[in-house]
Amino acid sequence: MIKATPVYALLVNFLLLFYGQSSSEAASNVHIVYLGERQHHDPELITDSHHEMLANIVGSKELASELMVYSYRHGFSGFAAKLTEAQAKNLAELPGVVRVIPNTLHKLQTTRSWDFLGLPARSPANALQKSSMGDGVIVGVLDTGIWPESKAFGDEGLGPIPSRWKGVCKSGGSFNAKDNCNKKVIGAYWYVDGFEAEYGEKLNTSGGLEFLSARDANGHGTHTASTAAGAVVANVSYKGLGHGTIRGGAPLARLAIYKVCWNVLGGQCSSADILKAFDQAIHDGVDVLSISIGASIPLFSEIDERDGIATGSFHAVARGITVVCGASNGGPSAQTVQNTAPWILTVAASTMDRAFPTPITLGNNITFLGEATFAGKEIGFTGLVYPQAPGLDPNAAGVCESLSLNDTLVNGKVVLCFTSMARRAAVTTAAQAVRAAGGVGLIVAKNPNDALYPCRGDFPCIEVDYEIGTRILFYIRSTTSPAVKLSPSKTIVGKPVLPKVAYFSSRGPNSLAPAILKPDITAPGVNILAATSPLGSFNDGGYVMHSGTSMSTPHIAGIVALIKASHPDWSPAAIKSVLVTTAWQNYPAVRGHPIFAEGSPIKLADPFDYGGGIVNPNGAINPGLIYDMGTSDYVQYLCAMGYNGNSISTLAGNSTVCPSKEASILDLNLPSITIPHLRNSVTVSRRVKNVGNSTSIYRATIVAPFGIDVSVNPNVLTFNGETKEIGFSVRFRANDMVNTGFYFGSLSWSDGLHIVKIPLSVRTELLQLFINQS
Repeated sequence: MIKATPVYALLVNFLLLFYGQSSSEAASNVHIVYLGERQHHDPELITDSHHEMLANIVGSKELASELMVYSYRHGFSGFAAKLTEAQAKNLAELPGVVRVIPNTLHKLQTTRSWDFLGLPARSPANALQKSSMGDGVIVGVLDTGIWPESKAFGDEGLGPIPSRWKGVCKSGGSFNAKDNCNKKVIGAYWYVDGFEAEYGEKLNTSGGLEFLSARDANGHGTHTASTAAGAVVANVSYKGLGHGTIRGGAPLARLAIYKVCWNVLGGQCSSADILKAFDQAIHDGVDVLSISIGASIPLFSEIDERDGIATGSFHAVARGITVVCGASNGGPSAQTVQNTAPWILTVAASTMDRAFPTPITLGNNITFLGEATFAGKEIGFTGLVYPQAPGLDPNAAGVCESLSLNDTLVNGKVVLCFTSMARRAAVTTAAQAVRAAGGVGLIVAKNPNDALYPCRGDFPCIEVDYEIGTRILFYIRSTTSPAVKLSPSKTIVGKPVLPKVAYFSSRGPNSLAPAILKPDITAPGVNILAATSPLGSFNDGGYVMHSGTSMSTPHIAGIVALIKASHPDWSPAAIKSVLVTTAWQNYPAVRGHPIFAEGSPIKLADPFDYGGGIVNPNGAINPGLIYDMGTSDYVQYLCAMGYNGNSISTLAGNSTVCPSKEASILDLNLPSITIPHLRNSVTVSRRVKNVGNSTSIYRATIVAPFGIDVSVNPNVLTFNGETKEIGFSVRFRANDMVNTGFYFGSLSWSDGLHIVKIPLSVRTELLQLFINQS
């Protein structure tokens, strides 16, 4: 996922590395001047007012035009401009200006997955077919652009572009709108001014490192776009692994591409550019936005434009656009989830029922199975070594990320190393060291997780857990001439492999608003095979396997497109509700086995790992009941968070006076209930709308969190032609006044046909009670 970092720290490091000077020497930096909802419907008048406001500060219209980076004039009002600190301060004092804040940078954050989710292309009765494969829905993608020549973006079988579409395709470097857009890719933009303005230098576009157009040099955007709404492409694999047919979740949906991330330091994105893309997407008429971009911990508040995503998504959701964002890749640590605004649909990542076992045969004929994407020729029996250091810590030389190798000892052999790092760096660093020393293969012993990191040039990098790694090490130490054979990886799918929440997937609770459950939902995000740029790392014939919440996010965006095609009048909150309340907490393909979460150690997954659970598209298309919300509910949330009434009014576009009695954040009509500080008892309210049979009776079933009494009133909901929405209350009472961690349960409503389940998360806090009484 794309991770956000404060602009100043990142810019200083970047400029010192590439230009040899500090950003503090610059006379001005990009600032975002946020004015809230539009005061006019004429975009030209809005832009003129922005220029006039800036001219009053800088002294002339000519200079204002030179300093202006963007005018936001469709979804909301504001502008980005290069300002000195003094100019920014003067602007902030003008009437109508909500905030002036510095620009911020953000960082970047697939054949089997749709079958795993119950959407095989040939099934006549699943959500894919019932929704006409998303035909007519427009999916916007904010990312690194697109490689339009990929077969995943072909438009065969597509009808005319929807008449409501107001967007365009813009030509640019190596991207011709006439040739590179079609009935599949109907919009293409790029936004770089905010990013370039911070550096004071133009991006390096020589050598195909980047393109000043919607063309993708990184591959990340091509991967996410093809996962969300790519066309059907048969006979695809990654180096022979995962062979099958790839497609997006909504293969007949249209794509609008908004390139906001640039191929610098792994993918960097400016808040000013992101806000401009939101503004344009709202104008263009997209139905869904897929955004695999994130912020950093600590999080900015939802009304702080340095986040960019929270502000832009508020305006998008207010206009009926569902915004899907990744939870980030900070797991398995708690409180690492990002994109936590309640109007955002926040996605965690899981594995699926596919694995790539790779045989490791020792000289004593014992074979272990590791995992890799090794498709090269078998490495016949050859020497096997584990580097050891002299002195008191002999294992120090065998740490993967800091291998100390003797070229004579390693040449022509396979190396075993151990690492406590879960990230890609340990594997790639070790592989480089082994190859440089003449080694022919690498076995990495690490904390078990299923996200695989291929090594370049078919160099075998096979991952095992510590137990297998230790047994291999014991073998090495037990013989004078240890040997090993490495065989190519195989692909297995189905029942032997159970899905898990991915090790890297960021976890709750929500560090900004603990009473708002995040993540919301989970989708496959490990070893996802999809299209990529030919210039991207590890590209194999235009396709690649990637892992991250960046990959799970477009899965949900594609499913949202299917739901939108079937139920075009459902709000973003309703769509979130149906995904959460129908999700899997147990894997139905294998007798309802519970879902685990990777970590140290692996554990049973809970709502802070997966939200409602792993997405169930076929259930979501026919949910029975929904927990719906609108802008007024989000305003209630902002009031409960204690934000300034004037700021809320400007964001919402109408005058808002928060009630004198503080609103309870617990009463926000979410498809979950999270109580982070239960002291004695509390009652919360919810309301549900019937979208199933007009005459239905639903009965409640409660699985109470440990140590908590839970009751619901009424416990039977009766719907008829006149009664379509019913409210109810849920009372929580702690049995023991002790400090605890979170315990989990659920509340389900069932009419015999549907089960509408929401997660319950409760923590009691006796210590806080004592403090309040002192």
